[in-house]
Amino acid sequence: MAVNAQEAKMAHPRMAAGALFFDAAGRVLMVEPTYKSYWEIPGGYVETGESPLHAAVREVQEELGIAPNLGRLLAVDWAPNEAEGDKVLYLFDGGELSPDHLSQISLQADELKSFAFLTPNEITQRTIPRLARRILAAAEARNEAAPVYLEHGQKPDSRAA
Repeated sequence: MAVNAQEAKMAHPRMAAGALFFDAAGRVLMVEPTYKSYWEIPGGYVETGESPLHAAVREVQEELGIAPNLGRLLAVDWAPNEAEGDKVLYLFDGGELSPDHLSQISLQADELKSFAFLTPNEITQRTIPRLARRILAAAEARNEAAPVYLEHGQKPDSRAA
């Protein structure tokens, strides 16, 4: 099938979605993957025909073994990289995990070593800078009326576009 010039210019980004869960102290739940040198949040790639919200729900169920209701969208981050090309990442509010959900967490053993609730300082120490910026901006957006738009985990200066 031939691709016309207009279609060739259109972005075809990979999409990923995740959830931010909190404890009573406002710390963020993060997971320690077996296949990465840094900590992550529960989530993963959106599959063909799947919405970002449904991808986040599916990934939380696969990785943590729980199915809490996910709340509103907190952040959208445009974060392309050389290895994977254009990427759009969605973060949803998982709210404060109940003691019942916490007791039911069963980590996907082939993917995750552990989980912990981390403070902002611990997040910046245990993960890569762009992910730390994304998580902290999304956590802050819980207090805002609308989601935050980010580029590489930062609020862009639209005047520089």
